[in-house]
Amino acid sequence: MFRTTAHCDAPPPPPPALPALGDSAATTQSGAESKPSASAAAAGDSSTSSTSTSAPPPPPEDDAIARAAQAVSSCPNPGPLDMATYDVRRLTSLDTYDGFRCDISKQLSPYFACVHSFHLGTTGLPEGKNASYAFSTNFNDEEGFMMARVDPERGSVDGRIHKALLGGLAMGKLQVSVSSEGQNDMVQGDLDLGAQTWTANLKYGSMGGANMFGCNYLQSVSPRVQMGGEGMYIGANGALMSSYTAKLLFPDGPGADGGGASSAPPQGPPEAPSYLAATYNAGQGALTLNYKRAVTPGRVTVGAMLECSPVTLESQAAVGAEFSLTRSKMNVCVDNSGRVQSVLEARLGREPGSPALSFAAELDHGKNVMKFGYGLNIGS
Repeated sequence: MFRTTAHCDAPPPPPPALPALGDSAATTQSGAESKPSASAAAAGDSSTSSTSTSAPPPPPEDDAIARAAQAVSSCPNPGPLDMATYDVRRLTSLDTYDGFRCDISKQLSPYFACVHSFHLGTTGLPEGKNASYAFSTNFNDEEGFMMARVDPERGSVDGRIHKALLGGLAMGKLQVSVSSEGQNDMVQGDLDLGAQTWTANLKYGSMGGANMFGCNYLQSVSPRVQMGGEGMYIGANGALMSSYTAKLLFPDGPGADGGGASSAPPQGPPEAPSYLAATYNAGQGALTLNYKRAVTPGRVTVGAMLECSPVTLESQAAVGAEFSLTRSKMNVCVDNSGRVQSVLEARLGREPGSPALSFAAELDHGKNVMKFGYGLNIGS
């Protein structure tokens, strides 16, 4: 250490200012002592450049995905009007039978299959017959399917053709039913149209030797409300029929009970395993209410139907339930007349195409009628 006696008369110069972020060069101060060197300026430029390139670019204003998401409506497609209450009708009107029923299916190719159907010891056939046989074929592909059914006992042939049109924007349907008697021959053509929030159907054909035409329309008014109507004219008896349908969906999930902060309206199309539907038939003056509730989705489902006439005050009610297990399914239905129906289906294996065994029973206490049957389904 050493001590100097020299004294500086002038005050020391101020420190150089720090360069601002984004500046291409450091800010210089007056005086030769405060001038930064070229290497320091280059270092500042490189650090500034690296900082600028590491920042994410702002999102583009005309992002295609964002525009597509904004264009999507929260109202789902309601599906065809004929299927609006199919879930309840399936639960409250079971396909019970008596005797023995056997269906033998054979998959001849990935698209083509045939079915042999036997029904023995039954009392549900006309003219006192107790046995029937039918042969069916099905052809399915990505654009539709074709089906034909031949019944030698009745001498009848039924056929259906469904074909996608206009690149999938529409669906054309043709249904034909002919018999040796010729009294109930029928041919009908349908055209199904649909968009994002609505479906429509146009039909024209011949029934009972006279023309028949009709149309229906179903619209999603909101994510939970659907409304539509149907009109049909049958030339055989000059009947003009019309009906109107309204459907209210109850989406399950968080906030469905209306409590908590998650009770805000859903942002997308809701899933609706439960709903309430009302249909008014103006020609018959009948009002039908249908209610479906998924108690345990995929396991337990209940349905109720109430049909009443506001004029005559006559009514009919039915309640049905379905219980789906791993390899079996149980359906039970009870109506206000005292009729009890039940169907049990059990699969005899875990592999696809395993045989299935079914038991059906119907007890009508009002008419004192009992029917029991069992069936076997073999094939895929």
